[in-house]
Amino acid sequence: MRNIEEYRGLFTVASLILILIAAAPTLALFIRVPEGSEKFSELWLLGPERKAENYPFNVSVGESYSIYVGVGNHLGRSAYYIVYVKFRNETQQVPNFTMSEPSPLPPLYEFSFVVSDGDVWEVPLTFAFENVLFQQNFSLVQDISINGVVFPVNCSSAWNSDRNGFYYQMFFELWLYNMTSMRVHYHNRFVGLWLNMTGS
Repeated sequence: MRNIEEYRGLFTVASLILILIAAAPTLALFIRVPEGSEKFSELWLLGPERKAENYPFNVSVGESYSIYVGVGNHLGRSAYYIVYVKFRNETQQVPNFTMSEPSPLPPLYEFSFVVSDGDVWEVPLTFAFENVLFQQNFSLVQDISINGVVFPVNCSSAWNSDRNGFYYQMFFELWLYNMTSMRVHYHNRFVGLWLNMTGS
């Protein structure tokens, strides 16, 4: 008698499991499972051949250089973005990742665009340096041309004896339109390109 009761309990549990497995497709129509994928945006730079290589580094006055800037949207909705192009020396502030704050430096150039969910946006950017002065252990970049438009920057750099160069960084901040505040906010993403100014 004891053995029959044990088998009856086992049979009941097995039957319930089979019923749940058979009913799973129907239950999926009524029970919403939260999506496990993270919602995020991507920001990247590519070299002149649209590859992650051959980035400009040693730069000189009067030469033109090319890169590609790209954004990927994985937010689950279409999004309006702005990419600000900024320029700094080694001592000036970059965005603060911990505080989610942009660099206080003014933007030189901007791209504004809409990207559908799951799509990417990518554009070429050309830049050149004009009116660069060198004096003893300092260099001064007076003007930068970005996509044919000249911007005054008046940014100086001291000679870096550890790395043997005058170092500057062109960097790109990603901003996102917030539908609640109806304003664009820094999206806590930036990428940068280090440049060594070598002279003319």
